[in-house]
Amino acid sequence: MRRSVIGLLVTFGIFLLFAPLAAEAPQRGNIFRVGILQFGSAELSPGGELSQPWLRGLEQALRDRGYVKGQNITVEWRSADQRVERLRDLAGELVRLKVDVIVAWDDAAIREAQHATTTIPIVMAGVRDPVASGFVKSLAHPGGNITGVTALGEEVVGKQLELLKAAVPEVSKIGVLGPPGILARYRPEVERTAQALDVQLQVLVVRGPEEFASAFELATKQGTGAVLILPWISVAANARWIAELAVQFQLPTMFRNRVFANVGGFMTYGASPSESSRRVAYYVDRILKGAKPADLPVEMPTKYELVINLKTAQALGLTLPPTLLFQADEVIR
Repeated sequence: MRRSVIGLLVTFGIFLLFAPLAAEAPQRGNIFRVGILQFGSAELSPGGELSQPWLRGLEQALRDRGYVKGQNITVEWRSADQRVERLRDLAGELVRLKVDVIVAWDDAAIREAQHATTTIPIVMAGVRDPVASGFVKSLAHPGGNITGVTALGEEVVGKQLELLKAAVPEVSKIGVLGPPGILARYRPEVERTAQALDVQLQVLVVRGPEEFASAFELATKQGTGAVLILPWISVAANARWIAELAVQFQLPTMFRNRVFANVGGFMTYGASPSESSRRVAYYVDRILKGAKPADLPVEMPTKYELVINLKTAQALGLTLPPTLLFQADEVIR
């Protein structure tokens, strides 16, 4: 009995010692707050047509894991409307709101989220090379407060070139378009594939959206039959206009993001947005349950999808091989 009394006294003493600390702890219940940050545009905001595939996928994947908006989760959405200078302020807003985790989509958003906080976990998506970009120390051991999924490696542009050549087998020259830094990174793989396909490459250097029209004009003047557009944020931000330019200059084009095909681009091949969203939801779930980003390895894409816009093919006067159409995950008619 003496031991029981002593035990009760010790327990009571511990309670008194830590009671003030417990009273100061935030009473949040079971509602988590998730911030989403994206470079975006009006078309890339919630409800906009370009944002729907990955947004719908993310919401569904979170629901599948038991998170329902308004019940146990709230979402703070911030879109920069294609203005890079806004991202820093928007990232700061999410930090001041004390969100539990930030989902940052594409390189520019990830970088500003990284600058805004070193403590709030960040789940990245749409990033090309998180190690080279300085977001993580390595894929296996991220090391800081950032983890997530990558979007596209150098080897995928080779596959994109193969698919573009299969769509227009008669072409002997294909353009590769991008800014200097991105061209330097992807050019070795593109050149290797072009040599294997026995096609000539025309390098089209652009430094901003205002140079797309002149690049397409140069390509047609020099007999280029198709254009591979390298992954670049300005392409996603100007997808519809670039798709219209390509039809105007009668150039079949390939890009990585399916939103390009959705707004009239000819072909896209890249990581599946729905699969990427599903994996992002996995990271969000793990973090909300207490896991640290530093302990969650970064994932490479496991599922890619080919999307062909058949209406654009007809506008370009192309008749596509049935075998290519059979390979497509989606044909937009």
